[in-house]
Amino acid sequence: MQILLATSNAHKVDEVRAILAPLGIDLSHLGALAEPPAEPVEDGETFEANARLKAVGYARATGRRCLADDSGLEVDALGGEPGVYSARYARDQFAADEFEAMPRGERDRANNRKLLKSLAGVPLERRTARFVCALCLADPDGSIVHETRGTFAGVITDEPRGQNGFGYDPLLWLADSECTSAELSPEEKNARSHRGAAVRAMAEYLRARAGIGARPVD
Repeated sequence: MQILLATSNAHKVDEVRAILAPLGIDLSHLGALAEPPAEPVEDGETFEANARLKAVGYARATGRRCLADDSGLEVDALGGEPGVYSARYARDQFAADEFEAMPRGERDRANNRKLLKSLAGVPLERRTARFVCALCLADPDGSIVHETRGTFAGVITDEPRGQNGFGYDPLLWLADSECTSAELSPEEKNARSHRGAAVRAMAEYLRARAGIGARPVD
């Protein structure tokens, strides 16, 4: 089975491929296309709505079965922010188009700085948060094949820690492991993360529906 993953983010590609490859799924991604199609406008109000927009848009544009996710961070003390705006949370801190022109790592650091500033003075016990991943698989005709959702909960610490992962990983503190998400190894993160949970659920669906894979996904 061939699936196009609607991202050029190498971290996401690695996370998803680690789960789907053992099932014999041939996973490609936007960065491997000679001419990637224009990115669909993500104007949905939920993670699920944006995942559908991307999956359907890229599937129709490329003529391939497409898997897309929309993911982000929900912080309870901020009423669920940054939510669907997680990747561009700090855009309002910069001149027009400056934020989008920044390398991914710089944008992540800017988002993290804004989040910490927004939570200044909020005690740790009220800084509960969770990563959310909504995953959608669509066929080339635009029909939605299946959708899954995963979450990964913790609290927002007061300073970044760790070099692994990306986005807000350095700020999500995991009390049971006494580390942030960015201090987990890639294998540990895949076993626990919101994206890992959503992809494993999708893999189980594909295994049951298409008969791929010899056993349930670990």
